[in-house]
Amino acid sequence: METFDLGLAWNWEFDTDFILGVERECHRLGLTTFRIESHNVKEVTRQFRSGKVFFHTFLDRASDDEEIFLPLARLVARSKVHHFNKYEYVEYAKDKSNTHLACLGEGIDVPYTIIISPYSKRKEVELSLTELAHLGRPFIIKPANTTGGGIGVVLGAESLKEIIRSRQHHKNDSYLLQETIQPDILDGTTAWFRVFYAFGKVIPSWWDHATHIYRELTTDDVKKYKLHKLNQICETMFKICRLDFFSTEIALTRERKFVAVDYVNEICDMRPQSKHFDGVPNNIIAAIQQQLAGAVRQKVKKAS
Repeated sequence: METFDLGLAWNWEFDTDFILGVERECHRLGLTTFRIESHNVKEVTRQFRSGKVFFHTFLDRASDDEEIFLPLARLVARSKVHHFNKYEYVEYAKDKSNTHLACLGEGIDVPYTIIISPYSKRKEVELSLTELAHLGRPFIIKPANTTGGGIGVVLGAESLKEIIRSRQHHKNDSYLLQETIQPDILDGTTAWFRVFYAFGKVIPSWWDHATHIYRELTTDDVKKYKLHKLNQICETMFKICRLDFFSTEIALTRERKFVAVDYVNEICDMRPQSKHFDGVPNNIIAAIQQQLAGAVRQKVKKAS
């Protein structure tokens, strides 16, 4: 049997820099890595099933997008491999109706939201005038599951007609209708944040929801604007979703309310800012890569 410390399943061309960096950090710690890609995933699946290949740990950034990775992901999930972002945890977390209700249960402020059943189960939309009034205008329409990269999300909705039309696009999915959150402005900067949870470490950043531009959030920023609650919310979100690596969007309103506006992004976009204007700052990506390598080393030591 050939054993590797970390198996990396990936299929997105823009993940290249992230994967290379993860491998670099692992190799620096004396750890071995193995890439599972579209061209070799079927063979690796056969070898894993027959016991010829084994991974101490496994990170899957492909099976949500390409079905040929699913058999391996399911095999790993049933094995003794430590699966970062376990398959069943991802399935739970990506349903925003699940995480919305869990956030309410944990006392996290969320936008006023109405959850409506899938079109395939109920064609009529049952909404009262009072509920629509609470939403305000404009409001947001988003499918509970199909929102990777903003797919299916309607911003600036104004009418019932838009709700009826939108929910027919993903007929088997529940939909969330949400009020639009207005963030505060802190010395000219929009108080909107993307906070990463990376293998035990919380890494908050500024993130402009209109331009999608990131900026590193310094410890001085946290102190100056009293943003310590960002870490607390992210830690609570980890308690809810149990994912090793995810991000959450949080807005700070003029009333000093920290509102989780997008609960769990289970597959984080790791394009570097040095190559993409809307990419993640390189220092943050480096910190995430180091955290992952450290987590792999910890799991390997525990297994030995």
